[in-house]
Amino acid sequence: MFAYTNIAQYHKQLLLGTATCVQAVKYYLQQIETIKHLNAYVNVYASKALQTAANLDAQRASNAQLPLKALHGVVISIKDVLCLAQHPVTAASNMLHNFTSIYTATAVQRLLDNDAIIIGHTNCDEFAMGSSSENSYYGPVLNAQGINHVAGGSSGGSAVAVQAHTCMVSLGSDTGGSVRQPADYCGIVGLKPTYGRISRYGLIAYASSFDQIGILALNVADAAITLQCIAGPDEYDTTLLTENLAPNFVNADSYTQKPKIAYLTDAVNNPQLDVEIKAAFTKKVNTLQQQGYTVTPVSFNLLPYVVPTYYILTTAEASSNLNRYDGVKYGYRTPNDCVNLTDFYKKTRSQGFGPEVKKRIMLGTFVLSSGYYDAYFTKALQVRTLLINAINSIFAQHQIILLPTVPTTAPKLGEKNTDPIAVYLSDIYTVLANLTGVPAITLPLGTHSNGMPFGIQAMAATEQEGMLLQFADKL
Repeated sequence: MFAYTNIAQYHKQLLLGTATCVQAVKYYLQQIETIKHLNAYVNVYASKALQTAANLDAQRASNAQLPLKALHGVVISIKDVLCLAQHPVTAASNMLHNFTSIYTATAVQRLLDNDAIIIGHTNCDEFAMGSSSENSYYGPVLNAQGINHVAGGSSGGSAVAVQAHTCMVSLGSDTGGSVRQPADYCGIVGLKPTYGRISRYGLIAYASSFDQIGILALNVADAAITLQCIAGPDEYDTTLLTENLAPNFVNADSYTQKPKIAYLTDAVNNPQLDVEIKAAFTKKVNTLQQQGYTVTPVSFNLLPYVVPTYYILTTAEASSNLNRYDGVKYGYRTPNDCVNLTDFYKKTRSQGFGPEVKKRIMLGTFVLSSGYYDAYFTKALQVRTLLINAINSIFAQHQIILLPTVPTTAPKLGEKNTDPIAVYLSDIYTVLANLTGVPAITLPLGTHSNGMPFGIQAMAATEQEGMLLQFADKL
């Protein structure tokens, strides 16, 4: 019976001959079939995955001395917003239903270059817009810990894929917490690197100054290895970091001193925060102090502004990015008779996009419109600058910021559909890292009395993923 602990242990099994890549893929394909009702996948590439696994097994058999690449035989799923050549990619939307990608995203290509096995595309909120993975053309993703609960979003399928042991690692995208929030809801590790650390080439855009490919895994070490493989320069993405492009994220000996920690009192004392999560967070802070860490409470009175600022800026960018989906060159096209081009656009986009995407397009178009541009969009840009300066001032004195990942555990399906503001406010602790571009990670912290998991979030200064990952591993 195949069993998985982490990449390092798996590679030992492969070298000892106690496991094969084909055994691993067959195990995960069986798991995918077992949890089919959770709706975590939109496409599974069984035959291709088995063929790749067989090739890797044959490669090792023919040359036992050949060192294994970092992701040799590692079974990985990818969110349905990441392009894989000659495979469908739909952003969980009717707008791209049956669309086949003609090229491969840089991050996905780097997985393949390191001998990873892509097992399938995972379900998500349409165009990565949502916090529950209920806004999908394919239907909602269910949480493996409690099928009446949401998986989180927008990378809910990726989170459940890892949670339910249908793959070893999954790639998602994180625009405002879309990796960390579902990882929290599903009791796994979710990493959002520094903005510009991983190429966005081949990632279907939501909000380009926020989007970042992230990693969902069972442990910190696997996330670090995956980041090491997919980070780095790319001529196709001009927003990538220009210095310190791919440092060693795996070597734990690089950071020997205990980092100074700040926690945001405004986050911990927020009335939206569940009392059990607050108690567990406070207990963890006390434990760190007992272990010799310097942990300091820090006021952050800009917290109430992060969600409005985030939604003004991201919907504006979404309105611009989704302009291209007009039914002319590719994607969904209305079958109805149209009297003119404007009528054609209206019908195509009304029928092709789901309710949440249409809502965000309209919000974004409004804040960019004449008469409101300065009142909303320009003001939000100014607040974003204030947030960046405030975070940098904290990092001038501390290396880590701790805060909860989300205010509550995973809500039940449909529970918040009637209150969009409540849904948006659930992002209050995650959007800060995207607004400021800093790396952040969520780790499992405990299990609520309602039976659902919850986590704790750590943030570090820009480009400090190595230190963040080492601290997270110890945490």
